[in-house]
Amino acid sequence: MKPKVIHVITKLELGGAQKVTLMTLERLPRDRYELGLVTGPDGLLVDWANSIENLDRVWLPSLIREVRPVQDIKALLSLMRLFRREKPDIVHTHSSKAGILGRWAARLTGVPFIFHTAHGFGFHDFQRPMVKRIYVWLERITSRITTKLVVVSYANAEKGERNGVFKRGDWILCRDAISVREFMQPGPRRQMLKQWGIAPDKLVIGMIACLKPQKSPVDFVDVAARVLKENKQAHFVLAGDGELRPEVEKRIKDHGISDRFTLLGWQTDMPEVYRNLDIVVLTSLWEGLPCVFSEAMAGDLPIVATNVDGAREAIVDGDNGFLHEPHDIEGMAASVLKLLRDPELRKTMGTRGKSRVMEFDISTSVASLESAYRECLESL
Repeated sequence: MKPKVIHVITKLELGGAQKVTLMTLERLPRDRYELGLVTGPDGLLVDWANSIENLDRVWLPSLIREVRPVQDIKALLSLMRLFRREKPDIVHTHSSKAGILGRWAARLTGVPFIFHTAHGFGFHDFQRPMVKRIYVWLERITSRITTKLVVVSYANAEKGERNGVFKRGDWILCRDAISVREFMQPGPRRQMLKQWGIAPDKLVIGMIACLKPQKSPVDFVDVAARVLKENKQAHFVLAGDGELRPEVEKRIKDHGISDRFTLLGWQTDMPEVYRNLDIVVLTSLWEGLPCVFSEAMAGDLPIVATNVDGAREAIVDGDNGFLHEPHDIEGMAASVLKLLRDPELRKTMGTRGKSRVMEFDISTSVASLESAYRECLESL
């Protein structure tokens, strides 16, 4: 009988952790494993999950992102019932909420091996100190019942060690990766500009992100306003949606840049989106290792981003992009302006990024993960 592996993630929204989880489930060999997925019933990636062959899917309405004690207890009990019935050999959880509930449910039902991938931690420097201490404590005690902790960047590994979540070296690295081949597929550029209402002679600066506090999308609007004061050829686009959309729309209006800033909403054909950009920006306050970086690198695009967590592992400052501290509006705007003025620099930085993007290919991450699975299963 094949060993059973169940992955648990909170919600299939359009994000890096969710995409990596689904790509991993697509690529794990069916001749070796029986595979399952437990997740909330909502999100733009539900159709993708439904299209994956030979995958048992369980939709759990009580598994939600927000902290809701009653709902969280329901989710914990539902997960325990599921694990008792299915008797998985490995439960593999992703991100903070599913990571806490899923791992304790697995422990309480005697699952032999418990994996957890921290796609960035739930604690960060922008939280109130007491809130951060609670999240750190939860991660510490839950790590003690975890067989293998997976990190997506060396920076996150160092952060986990520094905060006592795990011991030095007690983790494996599996990048939040992409299908590099998909993003390197040749295709005509700038085909979407007319549909987006952008003149063909514009240089397009884009950010791809959920509109939530972590990504600080209002900072991107402020960067755009600063750049547009000096460069009339630029046009900014923001692909994504979320809770901060009203605030983003208000800031665009307040700056008076509505005619040069386009909100694209959620996009599903991401390689096509990148083929319409000239520069990629990401204004995050904290991260694991965002897929946006490797997607931009595969698309020959220079990157301007905040110097947080795993950013330095994808972006070499001054080589394939520029890094700045969070909220450094002037610095990020200056780097965008520098790239706008210098087409040769844009080309050179894009080429340098593309030359090292295979480090972030999903096949590498899945191979590392499956090796860890086999090591555990062979010890039974």
